[in-house]
Amino acid sequence: MKLNLKRAVVGLTMAVCLFSLSACGSASKKAEGIDADMKAQLEQIPVASYLELYTGLEDKDSDQMKKNLAKKDELAALAEGIDSWKNIKGDLGGFVSASDSLKLEESKSGYSATVSTVFEKRNMEFTVNFDHKLSKITGVSFVPEYTTSEKMEKAGFNTLMGMGTVFVVLIFISMLIGAFRYISIFEEKMLNKGKVSEAQAQDRPEPMVIETFEEEEELKDDLELAAVITAAIAASEGVSPSGLVVRSIKRAAAGNWKKA
Repeated sequence: MKLNLKRAVVGLTMAVCLFSLSACGSASKKAEGIDADMKAQLEQIPVASYLELYTGLEDKDSDQMKKNLAKKDELAALAEGIDSWKNIKGDLGGFVSASDSLKLEESKSGYSATVSTVFEKRNMEFTVNFDHKLSKITGVSFVPEYTTSEKMEKAGFNTLMGMGTVFVVLIFISMLIGAFRYISIFEEKMLNKGKVSEAQAQDRPEPMVIETFEEEEELKDDLELAAVITAAIAASEGVSPSGLVVRSIKRAAAGNWKKA
């Protein structure tokens, strides 16, 4: 298969070179229409052979063919046409025939040669564009002939896709605008988060510190304590301390005194 690809590229290159050499004498001529000499040269271009390059190309070999064609500047446009062909070949079916006559046109960028072709599913116009010197292919185009119903179907589908895209974008924009208020609320909360924490820290009551003090008991001699208590009892009873004898001293419960 690689050998066939190389042969195809070499053949196309030779064809372009031959046409460029034959066009050198008349390329400088300018007229409103195509003069007879240029028309004769254009009619000799095997446009159908360029089409056979695509119709006989298998998907597995398309990448290699693109690389081979891209190496030649005069054939680089044919490499670009491979992707277009892959997109429409499913609508055409198998190749049947091509017309012998060419539709020739002249434009500011150069010349174009169009051939009508017949495929299993529909007809197609295949156009090859050349520069003014016929030394370089500037582009190729495939124009299948669709029925009115098919055109209406495609137009309806494109309309639905366009309107659907517009509505989806509008819905997204409305949702985004509606979310702005939540964004501002969230932003305000984030900004006030630190302030609220500081305010709560300031309002929080300071913990109460309860200081406990242990009553220091003065340790005194038991006899001295007994004498003091005896004198206090004698004074409260109005008797002489000598008549009283303290045999034991016990600490009384302090609950009643505290209540008092």
